Amino acid sequence: MNSNPEKLSVVEKIGYSLGDLAANLIFQTFVSFLAFFYTDVYRIPANTASTVIAVGGLLGAFVFTPIMGLVADRTRTRWGKFRPWLLWTAIPFGVLSLLAFTTPQLGAHGKVVYALSTYTLLMAVYIANNLPYSALSGVITGSMAERNSMSSYRFVAVMIAQFVIQVLLLPLVLILGGGDKARGFEHTMLLFAIAGSVFFLVSFFTTRERVVPEAEQNTSVRQDLADLAKNRPWLLMLTLTVLVFINLALKGGMYVYYFKYYLDEASLASFLQHIGFNAFIAGLNHALTGIGLTEFQWPKDSPTSAYSLFSAGGIVCMIIGIGFSKRLADRFGKRDVFAAALFLSTLLLLAFRFYSPQSVGLVVLSYMLHGFFYGITTPLLWAMVADVADWSEWKNGRRATAIVFSAILIGLKLGLSIGGALVAAILAHYGYNPDLAVQSAQAVHGIQLSISVYCSVPFLLGVGLLFFHQIDKKTETLIEHELAARRAAK
Repeated sequence: MNSNPEKLSVVEKIGYSLGDLAANLIFQTFVSFLAFFYTDVYRIPANTASTVIAVGGLLGAFVFTPIMGLVADRTRTRWGKFRPWLLWTAIPFGVLSLLAFTTPQLGAHGKVVYALSTYTLLMAVYIANNLPYSALSGVITGSMAERNSMSSYRFVAVMIAQFVIQVLLLPLVLILGGGDKARGFEHTMLLFAIAGSVFFLVSFFTTRERVVPEAEQNTSVRQDLADLAKNRPWLLMLTLTVLVFINLALKGGMYVYYFKYYLDEASLASFLQHIGFNAFIAGLNHALTGIGLTEFQWPKDSPTSAYSLFSAGGIVCMIIGIGFSKRLADRFGKRDVFAAALFLSTLLLLAFRFYSPQSVGLVVLSYMLHGFFYGITTPLLWAMVADVADWSEWKNGRRATAIVFSAILIGLKLGLSIGGALVAAILAHYGYNPDLAVQSAQAVHGIQLSISVYCSVPFLLGVGLLFFHQIDKKTETLIEHELAARRAAK
């Protein structure tokens, strides 16, 4: 196994991170708006939307991901194993992203077939792109410190994408659609598709693979799967990833309903007024019209504006948390920092159970604090999976980076599917009706429970699971030094 764990340039770290910015323009839209898009824009019944999300996601998790892991590890090109997949999938990813959020009028049955087909195809291309992209982080460098640094860059890019989606997507939909949400989604996703394809190409051209298996390593599929079956850290990371993404999809998909139906609209309007948001927009528009430009078209309704600011505050705090992640992980180890920060972030989610519809300030403050602690964990999950690839090589003398990284993609898709399906299923269970301007008390109660109690359960299970993770700070250092010595001796 050859490697060159040299210090990575800022250009390469930024170039690599743009791949996650591209993917998350689509992924974050799934997490936050897919259920809303299907139920309220494309007008698919909630139960049917839940089935579409579940089926497409489960196919991605249990069919596309393991196949892609085996294929990527056996890819041989002059560009390496994983980089060429960024090149090959850049354009198809963009095209399918647009199609998945297009709303052709096909009748009730035709809409379901179209939604399932486009979502499933997009999942297949997403995995063909994102699994090799994720595995690339394990072979760009053999240095765990540089991986921590690269992960921090990467997840700043993720937070930028999340900011764009959660803060600006609904305003863009209204602006670009002229009030027509269906047309607005289509035009917005066209912009994201073009930007994403370009960013994938930049990521391809600015990175290179340095940890390269020796030519004589030629393991069978059976051997790769046997290695995984006895790799306890891999199994743990798979389960942890499922739990994390159930939480993200469930709470992310429910927030738009929480602001629209649970929080008091008058209190939201008062909050916007008191923090100076309305004055800021008025001043901005006065300045724009004063120089002959058109006014900035921010949504007029208080729930949409407040939700966008709520998301913005949380994302800014996540970025701040990411800034602490590398230093804390280098000092205390990824496992212990991840567990502590995840636990604190969960307590802040549970607090939402006790807030009244008028407690807008407390809602925003709690989410910002939650964002800070969760932000600390975000770079660590992927860096921990890269460490698991090292663990496998350390224990078995064989490296299969992509199949190891399939853990996080399987977990991601499974968690996203379960969480996304839960959004629609919980809404249906509690009697949500998109045609009602005011929902029943039961439906509103279900929405509140979803973004507090229900989404906290996966995080708390994840904290408990980390007590059994074998790769602590001491083991990280041992693995890195021993692998470096083995590679140097070859």
